[in-house]
Amino acid sequence: MWNNSLKRTYRISLVKELEKLKDIVNIWTQLSNLVNEIETVIELAKQSEDSSLNIEFEERVNILSKTIKKLRLDLLLSNPHDESNAIVTLHAGAGGTESCDWVEMLFRMYSRWANKKSFEIEILDVSRGEEAGLRSITFMVKGKYSYGLLKGEKGVHRLVRISPFDANKRRHTSFASCDVIPEVEEEEIEIEEKDIKIDTYGASGHGGQHLQKTESAVRITHIPTNIIVQCQTERSQLKNRIMAMKLLKSRLYQLKIEDEQKERYKERQEKGEIGWGRQKRSYVFMPYQLVKDNITGIETSNIDGVMDGDIDEFIDAYLEKNI
Repeated sequence: MWNNSLKRTYRISLVKELEKLKDIVNIWTQLSNLVNEIETVIELAKQSEDSSLNIEFEERVNILSKTIKKLRLDLLLSNPHDESNAIVTLHAGAGGTESCDWVEMLFRMYSRWANKKSFEIEILDVSRGEEAGLRSITFMVKGKYSYGLLKGEKGVHRLVRISPFDANKRRHTSFASCDVIPEVEEEEIEIEEKDIKIDTYGASGHGGQHLQKTESAVRITHIPTNIIVQCQTERSQLKNRIMAMKLLKSRLYQLKIEDEQKERYKERQEKGEIGWGRQKRSYVFMPYQLVKDNITGIETSNIDGVMDGDIDEFIDAYLEKNI
């Protein structure tokens, strides 16, 4: 006999699957109708010199192109949780202050990308560098397919540039890691109270003195796996605890998936020190300008565009490679 939690999870799964199938049927219906309409316009154009038919033809073709693009997206992002919100963590690696500044630059890049997609950014946890930038930041990207689109960004991102913090204007290499996990439903992962340790502390960063006066920040340790999550962006300790638990469940879900697929993906897993030899992507500002993805081989010299959030070329190439 299933308990209520399992029944609810099963219902949610069925509803999502039904909605997905309905979307696919609707798209194929639209495609069929558009093709018929275009064929009709072509036949009419053969029998008439009405110039308005050319405009109507172009309009139908544009709609057809957009519909095919949506269908392609649905096919590329058909894995479980691809439609989910994405939880992204950026962490400074080798490079000191340079790497902290690099983390802040990457956060800006992903924020601008999300804004262009009309996705929402919610900061869950942030730790600032001693001199500049961010030691780490965890944020949620809210929007349909945000996880599916961003999952390929996981890995180490390498920066080469003339350091703005070096009085001698020497070239520096910095590293930052990017981790991407899906937001999971509450019912998908169950956590027993005895398996967690919850600590509260005074928050820092955004919020100023109010956050410092109260122990609103929450840190949760999952004892069996030693996974530690924390949230400090809300003024309410309760809200931070709820968000930290959501983050913990997402990390446990990701750990479960990685364990199940360990043998299959062992050659593609990138673990260890955040430094040389483990780059997902390289961003070279000097002596030349080049962004190169080491997984897909895609590269571009438009580094300003990339840092302004134009990363769809890299995202599409990863999805095509892993379809």
